[in-house]
Amino acid sequence: MLKTALKPRWIAALVLALAVSWVFVLLSQWQFSASQSEAPPPPSATETVHPLTAVFKPGTPMMATTADQMVSFSGRFVPDKQVLVKNRLHEGRQGYWVVSAFAVDGVKSAAGEQVMIPVVRGWVAAPGDAAPAPAGRADVVGRLLPTEGPEPELSVPGQVPTLSVAELINVWDMPGYSGFVAGIKLGIDGADPASQPAGTGMAAVAVGPQPQQTPVNWLNIFYAVEWIVFAGFAVFLWWRLVADDYRRQQEALEDAALATLAQGQDTAPATDDNQTTTS
Repeated sequence: MLKTALKPRWIAALVLALAVSWVFVLLSQWQFSASQSEAPPPPSATETVHPLTAVFKPGTPMMATTADQMVSFSGRFVPDKQVLVKNRLHEGRQGYWVVSAFAVDGVKSAAGEQVMIPVVRGWVAAPGDAAPAPAGRADVVGRLLPTEGPEPELSVPGQVPTLSVAELINVWDMPGYSGFVAGIKLGIDGADPASQPAGTGMAAVAVGPQPQQTPVNWLNIFYAVEWIVFAGFAVFLWWRLVADDYRRQQEALEDAALATLAQGQDTAPATDDNQTTTS
């Protein structure tokens, strides 16, 4: 079989199979590297407050390096644009997040419209405890978080099952960021301290830094293993073709030997008959 494998055409086929296998191995390595998403920044980086407009832009997806960042921004709460997010826990009690649309100063959409970002102003135990957003110019400091996915549910006026920014953009009919802010500090110019969130009966929503671990995408790992299997199959296919060629050669030799043997057997009896007749 070695002589068959050393034929020029099978050597060329082996080189091609190895080249294809190498490409598959490179694709496998790429899938393995892609299986680990970009790790979030360490808490020491996320806890430093940065201007919202410097770290995140409206209309862009939020990456792991941006999420969890403490940000600050100024502007005004948009009147009559507030919802309650259901099934939110606070100190073991279930209640609602009070979320209001906030128009960020100096941020406009491509069409020139004011861009908003949802701000979690606090937690309440019952819908009636939620106070409207304060009027006047406001300065907000909070944690920037990625949007949640929408969930289908029977609609209740003023309430939503998840904090889905895409859903709120449709409800409020305003362009917005693809994330929200859990407000930690809120300052209102010229407002009485009793009108601040701390005086409304709403509890502050505390969102800590996310765990520092690199998420793994198992689908990419599956693809990586799949490419390794393809690489092995390319070499196996070459070996199988060589083995089939060798088997055909052996069968041809056996057929030729049987044909020669059969021809010799047919000739031998005829010679004996001739000798008997002559005698």
